[in-house]
Amino acid sequence: MRSFIEHRDHILADLSPLPARRVPVAESLGLVLAEDVVARVDLPGFDNSAMDGYAVRSADLVGASADSPVVLPVDGDIAAGDTTRHSLAAGRVMRIMTGAPMPDGADAIVPVEASDGSAVTVSLMLAPEAGRHIRPRGEDVRLGTVVLRAGQRIGPGHLALAAAANVAEVSVHPRPRVAVYSTGNELQTVGSELAFGQIVDSNGAMLAALVRAADAELVTIGHLDDDPSAVRALLEPIPGSPDLLLTAGGVSMGAYDTVKEVLSEGGVDFVKVAMRPGMPQGSGRIGPARTPIITLPGNPVSSLVSFQVFVLPALRRLAGLDPLADGAFEGVAAVDWPSIPGRVDFTRVLVGPDGLRPSGGQGSHQLGALADATAVAVVPATDDHVVAGQVLTCLPLLGTLGA
Repeated sequence: MRSFIEHRDHILADLSPLPARRVPVAESLGLVLAEDVVARVDLPGFDNSAMDGYAVRSADLVGASADSPVVLPVDGDIAAGDTTRHSLAAGRVMRIMTGAPMPDGADAIVPVEASDGSAVTVSLMLAPEAGRHIRPRGEDVRLGTVVLRAGQRIGPGHLALAAAANVAEVSVHPRPRVAVYSTGNELQTVGSELAFGQIVDSNGAMLAALVRAADAELVTIGHLDDDPSAVRALLEPIPGSPDLLLTAGGVSMGAYDTVKEVLSEGGVDFVKVAMRPGMPQGSGRIGPARTPIITLPGNPVSSLVSFQVFVLPALRRLAGLDPLADGAFEGVAAVDWPSIPGRVDFTRVLVGPDGLRPSGGQGSHQLGALADATAVAVVPATDDHVVAGQVLTCLPLLGTLGA
């Protein structure tokens, strides 16, 4: 029997970041850079005013003060966005707005607050030093410098920086494309009239939601009956050409666990993992494209916890991210609760101001308690119970508020 860490590492060892492709910078949000981004321009691209006020020659204002203002003629306005190249003559000033380009000859800004605000002949009450209130060209970024490093996941600010640096395209790892299949003759679509023994297929909807919450692309969602021929279809080209295939159900030791029966012939490795819930697991590659596959147990809670522990790291690896940066945090148990020694127990918990509390029944079929949970607390396999005050590693549940 494997530990959950051994099984996670076994899955990750077979995966690499998806091959890079170039995309327009405007389409790169959320993707991971495969190459450094180098500025193609200076930022700012020209000397510009940091204040609304007057562009001046500092030598013309020596000795200016509130008690002894210097009065100079205003030789026009320079608005923000003005693309005309202006020149300032000695003994004159130009009214200028924040962000507007500095005129040739000017070397300082007098803020409007240090003047009488005139647009014709202005009284200036400040003797600025050269460079006062000027944003010099290249102060922020220099042409040819690296502005974003490979491995950076692009957020809105990174995207804005790359665009401002005049970088039209970036090299990124694409979002992983995922196909999801739930299995079982008893499963029916949501909204169906259920006959005796039938249940609604919640796994398909849940796994599709988890894929999207992991910022991956869902390309196929389907259902397979407990029929070897249906499962063997997975060994053919898979619709949507996914980068990862997920199945839920049919992986235990029962006589009708068809996924395990069929796919073990194709090289998928089925094992028991020392964890609760989610002991039966499988992984490998299938089909002519040798598509990676992770087979999850069919109980919904087992499937969700397994996604959190095994699938999320796999998706992060494919996307070019650190697979183990899962947002883990430490929490303190607010109450006692039982555990089962010999297996790591992933207890679904509510994280509150007083600490961690189990969200309800912990059976692998109990969705009511799962819906209330905000994290899973990782109880070591050596513990037969948790005591109030015990510090536990916790994983935020993907897609819940704050995760």
